[in-house]
Amino acid sequence: MLTPMARPIVFVSDFGLGNEWVGLCHAVMSGISPESPIIDLSHLIRPLEVASGALLLADSMPYIPESAVVLAVVEPNVGKDREVAIETASGRILVGPDNGLLSLAWKAAGGVTTAVEITSDDVIRPTHAESFRAPDTFCPATAHLAAGMPLERLGEALDGGTLSVVTLAEPEVEPGRISCEVIDFNRFGNVQLNVRPADLAAAGLDAAATLGVEAVSGAVEAKRGSTYADFAAGEYGVLFDPRGWLTIVRGNPASALDGLGLSLAAPVWLSGPDGSG
Repeated sequence: MLTPMARPIVFVSDFGLGNEWVGLCHAVMSGISPESPIIDLSHLIRPLEVASGALLLADSMPYIPESAVVLAVVEPNVGKDREVAIETASGRILVGPDNGLLSLAWKAAGGVTTAVEITSDDVIRPTHAESFRAPDTFCPATAHLAAGMPLERLGEALDGGTLSVVTLAEPEVEPGRISCEVIDFNRFGNVQLNVRPADLAAAGLDAAATLGVEAVSGAVEAKRGSTYADFAAGEYGVLFDPRGWLTIVRGNPASALDGLGLSLAAPVWLSGPDGSG
């Protein structure tokens, strides 16, 4: 049974599963806060893609307990960015590099109330390797917080306005047409666009049974649906995924990503079936 002070830890990274890194982080955190459950949200963020990690973490916030301490590590400039811990208005605490990775999550959690840089010698461990600092800085800080340590004991306070942020591109919406871009894709070849239901409605396309989908490499007509079973094998479709983004799909086992030659940040244009709303 958890003690009243033990908080769950939610862990997300781009470490992958082919080496010891995730396990070492678990070992350090469990050694400091053994009663805290550790929830592995994902360790398959595409390598070094801070914006993708930030987006996944923010979209996961509704499912993460408000008592959680969240550790996120996607760090192209390992050892160069400030190492920070942030308390949010919702009560969740976020730990990670100050490179924008945490910014969409703290916005989703109500904003920053307190932020500190992790510098205390009472918390961090002697660094074994500057190229892999997480077990010696982020993990001890996360576990101490989960065990009940006040945030202020981790280091000096920071002005929340100095924290790095990630900014997502907004779609350009006009009657009958949306100019947007790819913000993510998964291993099934489903492609997320930076389009929410309100954007489709603003363009007057929310009632369209099909949408024209145009990419640099070609164009298709995609049927509207709500689940993957709505589309025949190889058929293009669009639906809103569990994270609330409009997603281009194809009936299994085909890949929309490959079929349209798309990649991260690639432009996409949506229109009504006849090129209009």
